[in-house]
Amino acid sequence: MSKKIEIDSETADRIALVTLKEQRQYLKKELRDFKKGEYLHPEDVVLNTRLVQALDLVIKHYGG
Repeated sequence: MSKKIEIDSETADRIALVTLKEQRQYLKKELRDFKKGEYLHPEDVVLNTRLVQALDLVIKHYGG
């Protein structure tokens, strides 16, 4: 039997915001490393750039 943990919506939003910011930070680091000469597949460069832009919008929506 699994146990359920309930949290309020504000806490859930804060957890989501932290996770989104961590992901954006990781993608930005990959792009910075790429600009410094690290290999990143060309498709990933485009995808990471678009994901950072999308995450900026979602993070703004959550108040970050």
